[in-house]
Amino acid sequence: AVELMPVFQFDAQDSPPGLVNYWGYAPVAFFAPHQAYSWRQDPLGPLDEFRDMVKALHRAGIEVILDVVFNHTAEGDHKGPTLSLRGFDNSTYYILDKDRARYANYSGTGNTLNANHPIVRRMIVDSLRYWVEEMHVDGFRFDLAAILGRDESGELMPNPPVLWDIESDLVLAGTKLIAEAWDATGLYQVGSFIGDSWKEWNGRFRDDVRSFFRGEDRSVGRFADRLLGSPAIYGHKEREVEQSINYVTCHDGFTLNDLVSYNQKHNEANGEDNRDGATDNRSWNCGVEGPTDDPAVEKLRNRQVKNFLAVTMFSAGMPMFLMGDEARRTQYGNNNAYCQDNETSWFDWTLLAKHADVHRFVIQLNARRVLRDLEPERQRFCLTHLLHEANLTWHGVKLDQPDWSDSSHSIAFTIEIRRQQMLFHVILNAYWEPLDFELPRVDKAGENPWRRWIDTGLDSPHDVLQWETAESVPGYAYRAEARSVVMLFAGV
Repeated sequence: AVELMPVFQFDAQDSPPGLVNYWGYAPVAFFAPHQAYSWRQDPLGPLDEFRDMVKALHRAGIEVILDVVFNHTAEGDHKGPTLSLRGFDNSTYYILDKDRARYANYSGTGNTLNANHPIVRRMIVDSLRYWVEEMHVDGFRFDLAAILGRDESGELMPNPPVLWDIESDLVLAGTKLIAEAWDATGLYQVGSFIGDSWKEWNGRFRDDVRSFFRGEDRSVGRFADRLLGSPAIYGHKEREVEQSINYVTCHDGFTLNDLVSYNQKHNEANGEDNRDGATDNRSWNCGVEGPTDDPAVEKLRNRQVKNFLAVTMFSAGMPMFLMGDEARRTQYGNNNAYCQDNETSWFDWTLLAKHADVHRFVIQLNARRVLRDLEPERQRFCLTHLLHEANLTWHGVKLDQPDWSDSSHSIAFTIEIRRQQMLFHVILNAYWEPLDFELPRVDKAGENPWRRWIDTGLDSPHDVLQWETAESVPGYAYRAEARSVVMLFAGV
């Protein structure tokens, strides 16, 4: 599937002076595609072109998910413009402060929609129905979805009517629902978002995977939990493993290239003296801030990029990747490029050739997420099930001796899938030196049972191999290079 950033008609002027709103998180009309995205400027042009796009994606087997903004509008705070809802019925559509003269600002943008008022609830559901019935989209990601759980006074409701309206609506049945389960004032509902059908952006996956691979102490335990689908967060809900949307980067924050290239944000071009954007990025520049010609630094950055890609792909849950990460797209250290309609945000297609090895790595991982060509009875064997259904044993450099200490920077595990007659052994070494890991013994006389699929410590094309050409691993030990991910497999 492809998840599109907001396509509702939005206020492009909602930006610093001299810049434009590029992302679209400033909605004006919830039932109209953004006019500027259409080549045709007649009234039906945007509608026809949007439908044509959806049809083309569907023909390619790609579903369409929209990022929808039902938590605020472009009308801003009490000093903002009157564009739509404020002029219709201010106190119905917005949550107001106690003095009724200003807006509650749980969105961080100046106002907050009163989503659980009956009229606003109906507008939200009608909008979703329109995009499903008329525009044929397949799902929605709700920006700052935790706001939808607040009542007209801003208090959190135990059973928010609007969320149950969405989930129980017959037209929306089968539609994918994804929540960004927090808001701008600290309400954080990852693992506790109301509803039975909602998937969630797992912000803790992002943070804990970043922490592990940049070498933080006290990170290995949380990292291991994220690999398993975050059972510490979701285990009590008895949900399917795909409830967790696993990601390391998204539109908010650094791109994957910048995550391994900058220690600090560089948002000066946004015109806010670098005050905007998150300061806690859990990034590591591998020794040099920004672009470099140092081959050793570049090699390490490439390895780190592949580490993040590999872990996101094979962890239990649903992986999500940011556009351009497969080719190391950079925003030059800008971690809040909402107002940059220029080379900072655009996709540079020449990067596919410049970073062909990373692009190849992603293609190979994606092709093997569903293993189709091992044997006929193993078709459609999903990699996420490796961690969800298998017998799992944790290790350290020594078998059966995982190091969960605060100073640990590595972990390994074996997963056994009896009905598939497969063993997988995964080594995750975030330490700054190579480490030798023992491998489990497999009863297959006369041959080396373990074969190497992934090793991010090796140069392309040896970093990820075709299964049928995967090389045998001699003996029962494997040297994992510093800051690398290794995945071996064997038949049983």
